[in-house]
Amino acid sequence: MKTYLPSVNPLLLLGIGLAIVLGGILWLRLHPFLSLILGAFAVGGLTSIDNIQKSLAAKYEGDNFRKAVSSEVKTEITNLKQDGQPFDEAQIREQVRAKLKEAQTPFIKAANERATTESKQNLLQRITGAFGTTCGKIGILIAMACVIGRCMLASGAAERIVRAALSVVGIKGAPVAFCCSSFLLGIPVFFDSLFLLAIPLVKATWLKIKKNYVLFVVALVAGGTMTHSLVPPTPGPLFVAEELGVNLGTMILAGMAIGVFCSASGLAYAYWINNRMDIPLRETPEALKKLEELADRDLNELPSLGLALLPILLPVALISGVTIYKSGLDPTITIHPILNLLGDKNIALTLAAALAMLLAASRLKDRKALADHVQQAMMEGGLIILICCAGGAFGAMLQQSGIGPHISGMMGSEPLDFALLPLAFVVTAVIRGAQGSATVAMFTAVAIVGSLVTDLEALSFHPVFLAVAIGCGSKPFPWMNDSGFWVISKMSGMTEKETLKALTPMATIMGLTGIIVTMIAAKLFS
Repeated sequence: MKTYLPSVNPLLLLGIGLAIVLGGILWLRLHPFLSLILGAFAVGGLTSIDNIQKSLAAKYEGDNFRKAVSSEVKTEITNLKQDGQPFDEAQIREQVRAKLKEAQTPFIKAANERATTESKQNLLQRITGAFGTTCGKIGILIAMACVIGRCMLASGAAERIVRAALSVVGIKGAPVAFCCSSFLLGIPVFFDSLFLLAIPLVKATWLKIKKNYVLFVVALVAGGTMTHSLVPPTPGPLFVAEELGVNLGTMILAGMAIGVFCSASGLAYAYWINNRMDIPLRETPEALKKLEELADRDLNELPSLGLALLPILLPVALISGVTIYKSGLDPTITIHPILNLLGDKNIALTLAAALAMLLAASRLKDRKALADHVQQAMMEGGLIILICCAGGAFGAMLQQSGIGPHISGMMGSEPLDFALLPLAFVVTAVIRGAQGSATVAMFTAVAIVGSLVTDLEALSFHPVFLAVAIGCGSKPFPWMNDSGFWVISKMSGMTEKETLKALTPMATIMGLTGIIVTMIAAKLFS
């Protein structure tokens, strides 16, 4: 299965790959995993050995260069500290980069040797290698996130958080409560599950005041859908962060900060559209009776708020806290092994999953019920991991095709910099609108956008802003090809026309708000 083809235009390969992925999902109704893996085989099989070698050489040259810069900076700072001289880390890093740029022969030679060896691998080896690499990066994280989400639903922890928010702000502040609680719950709980959990509470709240149903529903979506695209460990932002080499703690902090602005704009739209749409609660008398019972449910049946929040806050605190702590240290200081271990993303998520399981076990009082919930989480996680790994394989094949340098060459001799942010947003938005899935759009877009720059550290802004731009691009234009669209429509009781009117403009506004805030932040913190 080796490729001995003449060089094929990378843009043509990109078109073929996207046609297979999008056509497979939309026309043939294939599972995203199958569409992505077929796209990977097509692109990889049509890429010449020459293009593979050149693409891999450029990638490894950049990797070697970054490692050398970090090592040299650490050495320089150590020497200056020993001599008792003051130093500016940013200035030293820039000087080291300039010095090493002038003498890149060792990096080029080592990169070419490795690239030559790997380019001789057959197609199956290259695809399975990329598949396995992606699984190694995010497999455990996704599995643990699924366990956390499922156990929080089973224990009543998620419901407790929503009801606590409602109790603080009261009925008048219910839209804010739904938006904020769904924003928080959207970190460990996938959006579809979150909406299914919270919509009965939305309906129960409506029963008390008999108005503002659209406001409640849209506010709920405004919060949960943003963390789904911006804050790990949900699959999309997790995958993008790993592909761009962004620290997970940094991604969590940036995603939450920018997500607040996005959700606020979505909430503002919810108030606006509520004054223009009057939709009643369309439920049977039997269903209304059950909703009333839910609204009157005793809080003693649910875990305490502190315990309910712990599976969410623990991994965020550990990962982000260690990231912040490390950022305040100079490169020569070695962080304590235990603290470094606890701040590891896999360990932090595993500890949170263990806590969520213990909480569910204390509430369910039935080991079989707990086992069923965990098994269901594993089944969900398995499917998501398969999609993520197939996306990683597809992305690797696109990168090996030489698409990045080809597009960069078409845009001129000047390297892309700030323009990458709006470009990433547009590319992701187009793919999202075409095939419906925000997650698949992010998987595909990061492969294209990531190929356009060989050295992320050379950008004038932190790579986290590029990751967030891709996440914001996954929001615009949700319609009938999006599974989330149908979940919202059917569970809320809104018609397709009503859902389009309420949902699509709001998601588009949130995405546009996000890219604007991201670009401003990238300028301010560059």
